[in-house]
Amino acid sequence: MGQYDNEVAALNKQWEFDELAQSPTGRVVSGAADVVGAVAAVTGLSVAGGIAKAVGIAVKISALGVPTVDRNLKLLGEATEDALSRVERKLIAQGETAEEIKRRMESPEFEQSLAAAVLQTQRTTQESRLKRMAWLVANSVKENDLGTESIDDLLRAAVELTDRDILALNTILKTQAITATYHSLTSGDGTINRPREVWQALEREKFITLQNQMEVRSSLERLQSMGFGAEIQTTDSNWLPRFLVTPHGEKFIQRLQEIAVES
Repeated sequence: MGQYDNEVAALNKQWEFDELAQSPTGRVVSGAADVVGAVAAVTGLSVAGGIAKAVGIAVKISALGVPTVDRNLKLLGEATEDALSRVERKLIAQGETAEEIKRRMESPEFEQSLAAAVLQTQRTTQESRLKRMAWLVANSVKENDLGTESIDDLLRAAVELTDRDILALNTILKTQAITATYHSLTSGDGTINRPREVWQALEREKFITLQNQMEVRSSLERLQSMGFGAEIQTTDSNWLPRFLVTPHGEKFIQRLQEIAVES
């Protein structure tokens, strides 16, 4: 860590001591088994029926060890602590004061961001998505942009989007950025004067073809539902979608970037 402890590190230590003390999943599974037993007794169902099989599944889940939620919280805490440590060192190298960094990490907005991330841990079992959330929180600290509504949307997207969705978003954004008539959506007037050229370039690179178009369309639909892209209309290639990345989508990609810290 850097020059001071933050509450993420403290939470990590607490989870290490508490993770096996109580099992929320175990309690839920045990309660489910009790309910199943009661229903079987009242209805006279055979123990060889479907309800008994559900009890068997519950026992297996209970025997898995550390509950998924507890494991997710620990992984999120470790990933966020590491990401914040990198952000801290980067900011100090850029001349930011330790006092200012500490102020950001002790702010109510930061606590709300952590709470939002914790809430989302219950919706995934994939470590890569927990790491995404860690970088979203850490880079929001770096950019001093911890608005609750914004971070909530980004964290939800980190859990709901697939790797293919994010690859599609990143590919379109890069192509968009190198198109001659493109103006940065976060620093300019937010206009793209000739959007058709963006998709012509993507077609030349075989980003979308007749064979993969349904998969790409599926990704674009999810990205659009997050507000990360907008459909545009052109007069040619009607079978092809037309889609450009919004400022919100650009922010999402930028906030997922890991911080490289020179040794």
